[in-house]
Amino acid sequence: MLRGSIVALVTPMQANGDVDWVALEKLIQWHLDNGTHGIVPMGTTGESATLDTDEHLKVIRRTVEIVAKQVPVVAGTGSNSTRETVHQTQAAAKFGADACLLVTPYYNRPTPEGLYQHYKAVSEACDVPVVLYNVPPRTACDMKPETVGRIATLPGVIGIKEACGDAERVAEIKAMTPPGFIMLSGEDAQTLRMMELGAVGTITVTANVLPKMMSEFCDAYLLGNSTRAAELDRQLQPIHQILFVESSPTPTKWALYEMGKIDRGIRLPLVELSEKNRPELLRRLRTVGALN
Repeated sequence: MLRGSIVALVTPMQANGDVDWVALEKLIQWHLDNGTHGIVPMGTTGESATLDTDEHLKVIRRTVEIVAKQVPVVAGTGSNSTRETVHQTQAAAKFGADACLLVTPYYNRPTPEGLYQHYKAVSEACDVPVVLYNVPPRTACDMKPETVGRIATLPGVIGIKEACGDAERVAEIKAMTPPGFIMLSGEDAQTLRMMELGAVGTITVTANVLPKMMSEFCDAYLLGNSTRAAELDRQLQPIHQILFVESSPTPTKWALYEMGKIDRGIRLPLVELSEKNRPELLRRLRTVGALN
């Protein structure tokens, strides 16, 4: 169900920080037109940390409506509160999300047993496929392969977005999980290596600005054309790098603003891309044809 280039979608905002619903629809349609294989609303890149629960769920519901089953929608519904995670996951399932992406509880720093019990509670309360999300640089919680293997036995847990920074982790997780457990890259710059080790795609930031190129890259590798995939990966690496020159999604939202796709809105405590980094971002976008 989940493979290829799955965009971790930004949440378009007006200059005052309000969600821009018109731009959201246009942005999703652009992804559908350019071959994006799946859409994640309300992940980290969607600024899930600064949208309130009502807004969060409205973005998920509207995304599901616009996509209309053309590609999978994987709703970001994770929280550092198990009760809130259950609430949002149940709501996303009701809206028709195809799966939910559940980040490890952040700030709390749960033990491996706490992580298992968290996901067990969601599994028991929610009837929707669950994708785990490990991103220790943001959460201060690293879900080790042994813990992933244990959680993978829970009903409905179908895969993981791995963003620990170590591509070799893919092989360790595959050794601990059942056949068919879905491995997805959470590090754009490492996606090629992670697919070589068994990942079947990526939940990607870069696809926000280069949807067609990211889908072609994933398709090339998955269809056995590793030479073409490596060529595209070389072209994409400078974009992967520049989109993290400041806290994500700051550079991505600025890029989309310059491309005319969204307004310049972003919510505090994030701010617009600093002026010193704008020229290089624009230069790299022009190099790959994202800007004239």
